[in-house]
Amino acid sequence: MDRAGLYAAPLFVGVILLFGLCRRAPVFDAFTAGAKEGLRSCVSLLPTLVGLVMGVSMLSASGALELAASLLAPAARAIGLPEEVIPLALMKPISGSGATALLSEIFHSQGADSFAGRVASVLAGSTETTLYCVAVYFGAVGIGKKNHALPAALAGDLAACLCAGWTVRLFLGGGA
Repeated sequence: MDRAGLYAAPLFVGVILLFGLCRRAPVFDAFTAGAKEGLRSCVSLLPTLVGLVMGVSMLSASGALELAASLLAPAARAIGLPEEVIPLALMKPISGSGATALLSEIFHSQGADSFAGRVASVLAGSTETTLYCVAVYFGAVGIGKKNHALPAALAGDLAACLCAGWTVRLFLGGGA
């Protein structure tokens, strides 16, 4: 069964090539046209991605994330959210890889089966990299107005943060 994965991609490409050749489609021309379009999309998205990476790096290096987490700690405790997950809740809308690193750190320091580890898991699974998605996907299709999409998506992330501690406590127990 392990070898099936090795053959899946080449088989899939072969079927597509065979199908194109049977239909007498210009397979190589279609491939190069698609590659050119993909390259154009990458080039147009590059400034957005560089800006996001730079922003995440600055947040982490400057200590702003830790400062914001310490300021939000009393409010988090009031809604039943462990202090340890606040940096994750703040990072997830910006960077998926940064959030994954923070999730791993929470698992390492608190334990995956601890209350904080479980709440962090719920947060990681129920929130989205909102700013990244809006910037990249809206930029890719040329949508300039993000009037309703961004607030709605951030409201979803906030709802996940508000409900994560409660949900873990309800279904799995634990917490304060």
